Amino acid sequence: MSSKYKLRALNKVRFSIGAKLITIISLILVISLGSIIALVTWLGYTDLRINAEKNNFEINRRSAIEAETLLINTQSNSRVLIQNISILGSQASSVRESIDFFFIENRQIAAVFFVIPGRQEQLLINKRFFTSRQINEDKVSPFFDGNKAALGRAILGETVLLNATPHFSKAVLGLFFPWQSGGVAAVLFSCEDLNKNFGYANSSYMLNADGDILSHSDFSVVKEKTNIKNLDFIRAIFDGFEYNRQQIMETDFGIIRSSSNNVNDANLGIFEPVWEKVKPTVKIVIDKSLEILKKYGILKPKVKEKKTRQFVAYTKLNIANAVVITSVEYNKVFESINTAAISNIYLAIAVLIISIIIIWFFSKTISIPLRALAVAASKIEGGNFDQKLHSKARDEIGALTYNLGKMCSALNVFGRFSNKEIAVKTISGEIKPGGLSKHGTILFSDIRDFTTKYENFIRFFGAEASDKIVLWLNEYFTKMVDCVKKTNGTMDKFIGSSIMAHWGTACSAGSPRKDAFNGIKAALMMRKAVYYINREHKAEDASNPSIRIGCGINSGVVTAGQLGGDTRMDYTVLGDPVNLALRVEAFTKPFGADILISEETWKLVGDKFITEEMPSVSVKGKTKPVRVFAVVNFTGGIKGPQSLDEVRSLLGIEPPDLDKADVNAFESVLNF
Repeated sequence: MSSKYKLRALNKVRFSIGAKLITIISLILVISLGSIIALVTWLGYTDLRINAEKNNFEINRRSAIEAETLLINTQSNSRVLIQNISILGSQASSVRESIDFFFIENRQIAAVFFVIPGRQEQLLINKRFFTSRQINEDKVSPFFDGNKAALGRAILGETVLLNATPHFSKAVLGLFFPWQSGGVAAVLFSCEDLNKNFGYANSSYMLNADGDILSHSDFSVVKEKTNIKNLDFIRAIFDGFEYNRQQIMETDFGIIRSSSNNVNDANLGIFEPVWEKVKPTVKIVIDKSLEILKKYGILKPKVKEKKTRQFVAYTKLNIANAVVITSVEYNKVFESINTAAISNIYLAIAVLIISIIIIWFFSKTISIPLRALAVAASKIEGGNFDQKLHSKARDEIGALTYNLGKMCSALNVFGRFSNKEIAVKTISGEIKPGGLSKHGTILFSDIRDFTTKYENFIRFFGAEASDKIVLWLNEYFTKMVDCVKKTNGTMDKFIGSSIMAHWGTACSAGSPRKDAFNGIKAALMMRKAVYYINREHKAEDASNPSIRIGCGINSGVVTAGQLGGDTRMDYTVLGDPVNLALRVEAFTKPFGADILISEETWKLVGDKFITEEMPSVSVKGKTKPVRVFAVVNFTGGIKGPQSLDEVRSLLGIEPPDLDKADVNAFESVLNF
């Protein structure tokens, strides 16, 4: 398959069928899958948001109930103990039993401090509590001494809840509340279980009225005595009238973090004293290392944490003005749906890629046959009708291939009855409608004594003579036409046993000189072809006689164009040079030469050939005699005849007596 035809066919293809199929189906898949993923994701987001709000609010409610229950029970049990002690008075043994029983039943309580009016203040310590947690019980008195203000507020009737964790390095809270008749009481109790429960699900934490974080799943937050009262949403909670509420907000509150990312000091156990000693040194080393890394650009300065969107629910407790807040990061709520969406996108991309691969291979079953048809059509446009097209497909492409193959066969047959080259050039636009002036070289060639040979065929074959003579002529014409084609000439027509051809008209070699050279070259090739034909023929054989031809060649400006009617057209040339070429051919017989050229042709390429000038002849319409030349051979020492006599000897032509020959007699038979 010629690359020229491939390029001609494919240059007109901007978008291949494969590309179109891939584009269209990809758009359908992207739109459909994208719509489904978007719809499912949106519905998932909506459902998750509703569930997240409900879940967060429910967790906050339960956490608030747990915290409130712990505070109320601690306060109530402490009141009962103080009341029993007040009633028992001086019964020391009974008081001791009540205290022991109380601490056994309330193991989470570390100490009880109370002042009954008219009596000395008392401090009751649960030794088991401090022993089991390895806390020095001597820290209890300094704690109460350091919180006289809270005791004063309790005397005035306010219940105060304080964070005692920084003082004891354990999860401990202090509850201060008023007692009867101006008395006051305070309880130290553990909130370890509360901290653990706050970290099971969403992040919950409890605040007192001063904004101190009292309980949190991250122990370090409580131990560092974190206060968040200045945050806008915390102030809004305390200033608001709602008992509980659920809302979405953006905040940079940094305590909402996983406890797994922090060291839980509560689990240091026996290593706590060692850690407390080395902690300052470790902090200095870390700070210095970070400073050096930042200085040399290895570690970039930490960017201030951006605000995070969160679901926040809160419930105000009915004791100590405490608030339990539960929150969860917005992005974490939708992490699963985001993961599912990303997975669906990856799945859609995989489906798209697989679809593209399948479509690509499927399109090959369409594009390859169509490409072959396009190349075949391009070849047909170029005049090559001999196309062998086959298809095993049982679809429209198979039918198209079959029909195009049948059309090629028809065109191939039709091309033998018409001038195919001219038709091809007309289709491609190389030949325009109308006539054009062209400098061309015209050749007429005829078989000598054809009438006699025709009559011999009739006598020898009888009824079969027509078929035999056509076969005999077709063998000869095939050789002659091949000579014209090989020299870039145009076959014009067959006139009986004559041939008309021309060069430089429909197709030119580039100059009149080159076209004239090709015309004479074709005549010499015809001489050689006839010579080899005659080696198999015999002059005396009426059934297969030998052939002698005469060729006349002339050059000049002619009118070239398509002549005919609506149903039949033929590309030909007109003008005086054509008439003269025909007359020159007629002179070959009296001059005893097979190839004669006019003076115009000889002037163009006479130096390229061995020629011999013949006597000048008078031609009707010409005021001066016409000079003609017999062509012997190419110049340059090429093998073959070097004179006209050698040509005559080679071809079996009898030398004429030019003194007696009347060449003008032949002119009289031409009536134009």
